[in-house]
Amino acid sequence: MRHSSDHLPLALYSAAQVRALDAALIAAGTPGFELMRRAAQAIWRALRREWPAAGAVTVLAGHGNNAGDGYLIAALAQRAGWQVQVLAVSEPRRLQGDAARAYHEARAAGVEVLAWSESCQARGVLVDALLGTGLRGEVREPYAAAIEWVKRSGCPVLAVDIPSGICADTGQVLGAAVKAQLTVTLIGLKLGLYVGAALDHVGRLLFDSLKADAELVASQQSTARRLAGELLPQVPARQPTTHKGQLGHLLVVGGDQGTGGAALLSAQSALRGGAGMVSLATRAENIGAAQTRLPEVMSLAVASANQLHALADRITVWVVGPGLGQGAWGRSLLSAAVAAGGAQVWDADALNLLATGAVHIAPGSVITPHPGEAARLLGISTAALQADRPAAARALATRYDVVCVLKGAGTLVADPGGRLLVCDRGDPVMAGAGLGDVLAGLIGALLAQGCSAWDAAGLGVWVHACAGEALAGKGNGLAASDLCDAIRDLLKERAACRN
Repeated sequence: MRHSSDHLPLALYSAAQVRALDAALIAAGTPGFELMRRAAQAIWRALRREWPAAGAVTVLAGHGNNAGDGYLIAALAQRAGWQVQVLAVSEPRRLQGDAARAYHEARAAGVEVLAWSESCQARGVLVDALLGTGLRGEVREPYAAAIEWVKRSGCPVLAVDIPSGICADTGQVLGAAVKAQLTVTLIGLKLGLYVGAALDHVGRLLFDSLKADAELVASQQSTARRLAGELLPQVPARQPTTHKGQLGHLLVVGGDQGTGGAALLSAQSALRGGAGMVSLATRAENIGAAQTRLPEVMSLAVASANQLHALADRITVWVVGPGLGQGAWGRSLLSAAVAAGGAQVWDADALNLLATGAVHIAPGSVITPHPGEAARLLGISTAALQADRPAAARALATRYDVVCVLKGAGTLVADPGGRLLVCDRGDPVMAGAGLGDVLAGLIGALLAQGCSAWDAAGLGVWVHACAGEALAGKGNGLAASDLCDAIRDLLKERAACRN
């Protein structure tokens, strides 16, 4: 799934928050069955737009309100003259309240309701109305078998609110999950649609507020926000008298033997990100390549931390870790960064060394771990971390008192105060080496120009992801260095106007 529709709301909710929002709407005077009817109408409209010539619908229904939506969708399709069948995985007699009322309306409209079994045949568009947002534990039988049946059906799938089997809070697959081509989510966007394994299951995402009162919705607490253009700061304006000394001096520290390219990528990105001056502290063997490829960068061959101490007073921002290694040389240079303090971005091996407990990072810094590095920092398995990425990002920000950028599909930005941003931009062509080094250099450049750690992380993540999107049309084989010029173009669009 690729979310890039900025017409979607910014607020992201937990399942409990959406239930509270639903209850608030009912308490404010909109009956629950009216909300269910609006949901069915919204989904039916989306289904017809997506598959106008299908002519047939199979609704797979469970026993909650999600099923109620499904029964009303079936009634609408029946009245429109489509071939309709509902396959009930749970016996209709278990339905209660509004869901039971929806079932009776579907039957009154002439909808055929059959008990689901493995031998049933789906036809047309398959509407997943099995399990809603309340699922917590692993999917049990017969629902697990029904989900596998959906996968084998060969039918296009529309998921009601969320694909069955996906956790609405974490995006985790709870044992088994439907893979939809289209998901229509309702009332509030669920955080779990944007993170974790859900990204492979949601398909194209549509949203309908069900005509909810905008002021009432705005008054409800959300758990996170989408990282969208309107949330982002502008890069501070440059006046006619602006000079390089006012735009920061950024030092990239890294590039052990055989990994010099990582440090060079960070330095190149920092240049294109607008830092006034960029220096590179690296192994002597990398100096020739650095001076040839990046003549604008002041490259220094360093053998130990002592050579960095003399530089410390002139440095505005440290970007530490790309290609640093975990040997004696890397540990020595990292100790110099620790002693210097100030604004810092730690990536790669700086994070692996941080995870050992041998060093400490200055509060207010930015860390940019990928899932493996993040898991080491928290002392858990990568699988456990990926099962709840939002909780992991928040835990890292709190434990280390930093802004945390947890990289991956659906990159997260968290701070110690509990704020959480989710990036829904980017493209799978970005699955390659070196792109994290580019991101670290970009965030450092934004810090050097006066952005706060929070703003630099959010803007850097967004620009980095959009740069990947801009280059995705050229196909796979994206090189990390390809992003740098695209980053420059995008930052031009984010620059504040001169006074």
